[in-house]
Amino acid sequence: MRGFAERADVDEVTRFLAGRGGPRPAESVGLLACFGRVLARELRAEIDVPGFARSAMDGYAVRGEDSFGASEYDPLRLELVGQSLPGRPFDGSLRPRQAVRIMTGAPVPKGADAVVMAEVCEEGDGFVLVRDAVAPHKNVGAPGEDIRAGSTVLAAGRRLRPQDLGLLSSIGVAEVPVVARPRVQLVVTGDELLAPGSRPEGAHIVDSNSVTLAGLVARDGGELLPHSILPDRPELIRQQMEGAEAEVLLVSGGSSVGQEDHAPRLVAELGSLDFHGISMRPSSPAGVGRLPALASTDERLVFLLPGNPVSCLCAYEFFAGPVLRRLGGRNPAWPHRRVRLPLARKISSAVGRTDYVRVAIEEDRVVPIATSGASILSSTVRAAGAVIVPRGLEGMPEDSEVEVLLYDEEAPA
Repeated sequence: MRGFAERADVDEVTRFLAGRGGPRPAESVGLLACFGRVLARELRAEIDVPGFARSAMDGYAVRGEDSFGASEYDPLRLELVGQSLPGRPFDGSLRPRQAVRIMTGAPVPKGADAVVMAEVCEEGDGFVLVRDAVAPHKNVGAPGEDIRAGSTVLAAGRRLRPQDLGLLSSIGVAEVPVVARPRVQLVVTGDELLAPGSRPEGAHIVDSNSVTLAGLVARDGGELLPHSILPDRPELIRQQMEGAEAEVLLVSGGSSVGQEDHAPRLVAELGSLDFHGISMRPSSPAGVGRLPALASTDERLVFLLPGNPVSCLCAYEFFAGPVLRRLGGRNPAWPHRRVRLPLARKISSAVGRTDYVRVAIEEDRVVPIATSGASILSSTVRAAGAVIVPRGLEGMPEDSEVEVLLYDEEAPA
């Protein structure tokens, strides 16, 4: 066992990672399966929407000029010659002083250029009495009113929302070109670990890091490959690393300098261990390395995440999360909602070290949670979010305004 001879600065590691890997190639995904995915190229409409003139309300399709002079006291009498319904248009052409009953969204018949609302009309004996004049083109949606053929409907890089998918459906898109999701391999090690869903017993604990990481990977758009917990046997860990057909490997546990911490040495032997030991709290044993490409991957990035749950979460957020988002075509910035509030009491730190401080929010003030234990996962559940203390500060004084990275994606009800 040995300590770290030196620790890299957080900004140094971040700069190194920012220069590695751009968005993955495009793949075609069915319309109903691409919510939340990132559009790989701009999409243009090949048709007008709507493709025909349609009624904007229930009423009667007429020639606008035939209604001129109509009033409540002197209605005009038009011949009713049929009806137009959505999907079942009137088959014919309107002649002067004729009308067609029409429903909202139905095609406006040939010869008609306006729709009189039903409320100012009275129908009977094959005729319609019109009590209000309507100008040509009134209450009629023109072809291409919503979308013009040839226009760009969505730009490349857009993360697709439900309404975006509805728009794509309206122009006849069935397959959508999206950025392929980065594949992620978890390498979870530890003789003391039981599978998630087990009950703790004896000297064994239930693995929580893989569950936390699975949620974070899903949040950041990654595709998590199947995995299992490995014992602290270097030959098994080596085998998992060598064969992982993933762009990113997340190694949970075994990342420090103890007797059973095999991962750093294996990464160095198989590829390159670029950083090991980072000047931050928690997560100082974290590391970053690279493994050679496989036939189905480019260079593979490895993130050594400490086994302590809070350290694991912290190291992922600083280093792995931005890389995954960049590979998936997303904004690499931290995805948290943010709020600025005053500190209820000071935060202590040290110059040259970056701190990830769990905080609660009470009465619109930020309260640091009184624990420094990197194994206290419950502290992240009690916390509303985290405050990052940059390396250049000795801390933050009471009453100073700080930015909180909120854990919840939306405000509580």
